[in-house]
Amino acid sequence: MNIGILLLALLFLSVLAPFTRRYLGNAAGWIFAIIPFAGFVWFLGMLPEINRGEVFTHRYSWLPAYGIDFSFYIDGLSVLFSLLVLGIGAFILIYAGYYMKTYPMKGRFMGYLVLFMASMVGVVVSGNLITIFVFWELTSISSYLLIGYNHEKPEARGAALQALLITGFGGLALLGGFVLLGIPFGDYELTTLFSNPEVIKSSNLYLPALLLILAGAFTKSAQFPFHFWLPGAMAAPSPVSAYLHSATMVKAGIFLLARLNPVLGGTELWHYLLSIFGVTTMFVGAWLSITQTDLKRILAYSTVSALGTLVLLIGTGTEYAINAAIIFLLVHALYKGTLFMMAGNIEKNTGTRDINKLGGLFKYMPFAAIVMILALVSMAGIPPMLGFIGKELIYEAKSNAPSAHWFILIAGFMTNAIMVFLSMRLTLDIFWGKEPAYDKKPKEPSLALILGPFFLVVISLFLGLFPKTMANPLTSQAIMAISPGMAAIKLKLWHGFNLVLGLSALTIALGVVAYKYRDPIISMATRINLKYFREEFSRVFFRMIDYFLIYTKEQTKAIQHGYHRFYLMTVFVVASILVWIQIWNGDPVILELNFRDMPLNLVAVVALIIAATISAVVAHSRVVALIAMSVIGFGITIIFIAYSGVDLAITMVLVEILMVILAMAVLFYLPKYVKYSGTGARMRDALIASLVGGFMMVLVLQAGSSAVQEPVSEFFKQSSYTEAFGRNIVNVILVDFRAFDTLGEITVLAIAALGIFSMIKLTKKIKI
Repeated sequence: MNIGILLLALLFLSVLAPFTRRYLGNAAGWIFAIIPFAGFVWFLGMLPEINRGEVFTHRYSWLPAYGIDFSFYIDGLSVLFSLLVLGIGAFILIYAGYYMKTYPMKGRFMGYLVLFMASMVGVVVSGNLITIFVFWELTSISSYLLIGYNHEKPEARGAALQALLITGFGGLALLGGFVLLGIPFGDYELTTLFSNPEVIKSSNLYLPALLLILAGAFTKSAQFPFHFWLPGAMAAPSPVSAYLHSATMVKAGIFLLARLNPVLGGTELWHYLLSIFGVTTMFVGAWLSITQTDLKRILAYSTVSALGTLVLLIGTGTEYAINAAIIFLLVHALYKGTLFMMAGNIEKNTGTRDINKLGGLFKYMPFAAIVMILALVSMAGIPPMLGFIGKELIYEAKSNAPSAHWFILIAGFMTNAIMVFLSMRLTLDIFWGKEPAYDKKPKEPSLALILGPFFLVVISLFLGLFPKTMANPLTSQAIMAISPGMAAIKLKLWHGFNLVLGLSALTIALGVVAYKYRDPIISMATRINLKYFREEFSRVFFRMIDYFLIYTKEQTKAIQHGYHRFYLMTVFVVASILVWIQIWNGDPVILELNFRDMPLNLVAVVALIIAATISAVVAHSRVVALIAMSVIGFGITIIFIAYSGVDLAITMVLVEILMVILAMAVLFYLPKYVKYSGTGARMRDALIASLVGGFMMVLVLQAGSSAVQEPVSEFFKQSSYTEAFGRNIVNVILVDFRAFDTLGEITVLAIAALGIFSMIKLTKKIKI
């Protein structure tokens, strides 16, 4: 299978889904999952070659004039992410096919979901910065459609808009960063960038390129202070939340940082920026999850914390940190996909996501409870799940961080303790807590709803039990792709008694104690948040949007005021000032005027035009002004005829006659002539007219006296007959060389004619 074919198949499926969902019924999810599963098997089959160090590239010509190809670059990092996106995506499609069966527009939803999948696959296999950006923006658009799927709800529309604006802003910054990154290399191919990273690191463009790229990655991966859009995205249906948090969208920023680590990483600036933002996001996400009661929002804030941890680890850059980042990436994808799908199942069965209204569910859905509990065990970092190995590596990386390792270690310890607290809270309160009065009796989820969570948690269990056999082959080449030259650490479930094991034990103990005293801890956290963090970031964001709209409305009133004459004045003044500045700063203007060669009859015509112009300006009658303007028009027509511009002269005659007739017809219905403008206004208009007329005169005279190597008229003389097969050069220019311009003019006239016709037909006749 070719990666291009896989992407085209996914994109085609996304288009086809809305039209076929109604015919496939509840089997739609199973059928739609075939292509992603086939892609998963294909990438899985590439692992042996990838583990031998091979890299696969594909390239399609796209914009050859700019040296940009639609290229793909598949290495260990691409394969790991693709396996997550396609594997979890296949389970999500099966899950969504049944979960969304009672929702309207189910086919459209499935199409959006497949488009989301294709976009993310495109990001992780792209071999060109511009290709990455194209798919990057496609993930933002498709996520907007998914988050706002329940568009009849204001909170869904607001959450979708918030996510789109924040990630869209980051996307624009990212594009600027990519452009700056490619300038020193003269190319945007990843292979070129990886071949000599010192080119950008030694360039003055390193700092702005880095800041812009980090802005794009941080907004996409919900780093503080952009973290708030992710919990807001919980307005989306559960399949979207499960996919967005586990393998797509938010992981795109993590992938970008990992992909560009060989190019941009290794500097103090990279280390400090990623470490500061990472550790802040890690703790803020964990802290804010304490006071939440909505099951999906608790999981969302824990995702924010996990994303901060991943950024911190990539920024730390040591061997343990990079190993921990890749293992934790895999850990988080498996348990978070499981937990969000199970959250959807619980909501389906009970009608609520409020954990204060849940309890006693183990006796109704024991199998589902075991699946969710195993995922929570992995989140808490308890053996034998893969989450335990990930947590041990993270502690090892934090304790050996190049700088501020004690601060990072303490923050990480507190964060992990909160994860244990949350795991216990979700386990004990939901499945063994006090049972409320449910509207309907809960039951085990159907096969389609439990299949994905079951397989994901089983995979996490087996990877934890056999890490050297199963986890290492999945992750070793991804680790070396992030930091070439680094080796993958041989994973073990048991590392013996050491500092890290002690920290793990203390983490679990503190989490258990925190759960025992959960009520006072939650109350204390609530008081602290109300006292010091009263303003929610989301409310501040929407308030800023409101202020921005108010500001733009006021500016629009000032600029788009509706007075046409002021628009024209502004255009004329600005244009004339700019041109006069250019004339002043440019080469001296040489005017060659030879009045002796001008025929007396044309001198008389010019004098007549000047006299008519003055008459039109000072006239106190509309009829006199109209006649004077007609004299100007016919005078110019005579000049055209004298200099062989017959085509223009004919057009001018027709236009002048028509304008006079129409103007006279309108003048009959206008009120009595009144002089509205004062002396000051007329002097202002005269000054503007003089500025514009003056620079036009200078430009025309300068153009007439400027010597060029070959006038453009020679081209038309040579090409009109041989290439356009026309003897009339003017006609050939209009219908061949300026065909689109002429077509535009015809289109304008056609639209104007339709408008006039509509006015005549729709306006009541006025009796005169």
